[in-house]
Amino acid sequence: MEQGSLALQYLLSGITKGSIYALVAIGFNLIYSATGVINFAQGEFVMLGGMVAVTLAQYVPLPVAIAGAVTIVALVGCLLELALFRRLQRHSVLHLIIITIGLSIVIQEAALHIWDEKVRSLPYFTGNEISSVRFLGAAISPQVLWVLGTVALVVLALHVFLRYTLQGRAMRACSSNPDAAMLAGINIPNMRTLSFGLSAALGALAGCVISPMTMTHYEMGGPLAIKGFAAAILGGLGNPMAAVAGGLIVGVLESVSVSRLPAVYSDVAAFAILLLVLFVRPHGLFGAP
Repeated sequence: MEQGSLALQYLLSGITKGSIYALVAIGFNLIYSATGVINFAQGEFVMLGGMVAVTLAQYVPLPVAIAGAVTIVALVGCLLELALFRRLQRHSVLHLIIITIGLSIVIQEAALHIWDEKVRSLPYFTGNEISSVRFLGAAISPQVLWVLGTVALVVLALHVFLRYTLQGRAMRACSSNPDAAMLAGINIPNMRTLSFGLSAALGALAGCVISPMTMTHYEMGGPLAIKGFAAAILGGLGNPMAAVAGGLIVGVLESVSVSRLPAVYSDVAAFAILLLVLFVRPHGLFGAP
């Protein structure tokens, strides 16, 4: 492969990874904006979405299986907020972080008992693993186009929801000024439950679209959560749209690092970015100080 085509291949790979991290980061930001909780179980929603979809796909058509997985995981997110976080009266940031980490471990262990250690995957939405589209000498898997299209639709739908719907405006009000939102008659606990449900649904959708490429197993949530968190921090925690830029940057830098460093160091880029941003610009590239 020529040098230019190889560079383009790494770039496309980075954009694909970055799109996945962006979906996870958007989930982080939605929950943080409405509740102030940094949900380190967000990666487990991705894993659950893929696992549930794989199970349902054995009995129903693939689109129905994906829709069912997104709905089921969204309900799980709502139930977790109702059962755990709504009951907390006095809490600190540290308490919430410990709870979400513990929740992540519990979900992972539950998935291990339900689905065992086997690696599973959904079928490619179109084509297969050997079919690809050629672009300037670089090969693009059809599933990559599904990933990119999903991210674009999610960003557009989320923008419309937050800007032009009553529920979306109420969620933004809870993020900007909870006390004023409460005085205006907004039910803040319900908005928090909604944010958990939306975040879980986004994670499940991400788990479904990446399953044909990355496979799905019970341990996949942790690494995705860390890289999604790095993307959220880089873009600006609390800004769902900035998460897209943060995810793409993390993905591209990770892909470039693979071209320059041994594959075993592929995770270094995300951690290096996270540390650098925390030291130099803690509020992120697009966040307010």
